[in-house]
Amino acid sequence: MCILFIALNKHPKYPLIVCANRDEFHHRPTEQAHFWQPNNEILAGKDLEAGGTWLGINRRGGFAALTNLRDPLRQQSEMRSRGELVLKSLEAHSQITPDWLKEHGSHYNPFNLIYGDVSKLYCFNSIANSLTRLDSGFHSISNGALDDIWPKMSRGTQALQASISSCEEPDIDTLLTIMKDETRAEDTELPQTGIGLEWERLLSSIYIKHEEYGTRSTSIMLQDNAGNSRFVEVRYDGKGRNLGRQEFHISG
Repeated sequence: MCILFIALNKHPKYPLIVCANRDEFHHRPTEQAHFWQPNNEILAGKDLEAGGTWLGINRRGGFAALTNLRDPLRQQSEMRSRGELVLKSLEAHSQITPDWLKEHGSHYNPFNLIYGDVSKLYCFNSIANSLTRLDSGFHSISNGALDDIWPKMSRGTQALQASISSCEEPDIDTLLTIMKDETRAEDTELPQTGIGLEWERLLSSIYIKHEEYGTRSTSIMLQDNAGNSRFVEVRYDGKGRNLGRQEFHISG
């Protein structure tokens, strides 16, 4: 997962709204969002290479997502797959706690883990080894710190705020359009994350279109006051073509 925008307690009907893009190499095998066996408790896509996922929800109203922290010097081989952290967060008897993350976070390459539910939503940053509880408001998480001021983070947050503040019922297509924004930042506004200027430029848009690496899918999640969840996933190829759209509903 590369970028998420979250509206927490900012809409009168939907206290939790999440818009997220997963950016990944297009050759990496992936299964579309589905309810995982054996108990159909977790709804998420699946990374078929490592077995984990990047974002998901469960039938109890839980939500979890992960973004990689972009720090090439800290990347190591033979680390545990970060995708398992999302699954651990969504399990019925989750072992994910602040103490567990602080003790075990170093077993994974750098990450942000967003997890919890509408009453208590957290972001754990493994480099800082710190946990932040999200307050009511609009939040963005990409490959740096929570609510960093990267141009695409500010752009998406403002667009989400404008979209849900002007309508009684959030429009899924409008939210999907926000997540397909290919506007790149000016060079003077680019973050310096150690990956070189050309890659900084490519990765500076909300939606990344590139034949080798780019936005593979967009996920939209709306959870209403009764705890009912609506989950929409749209998938793309390296040329930005729509590979399919599916929608799920979970009763609270």
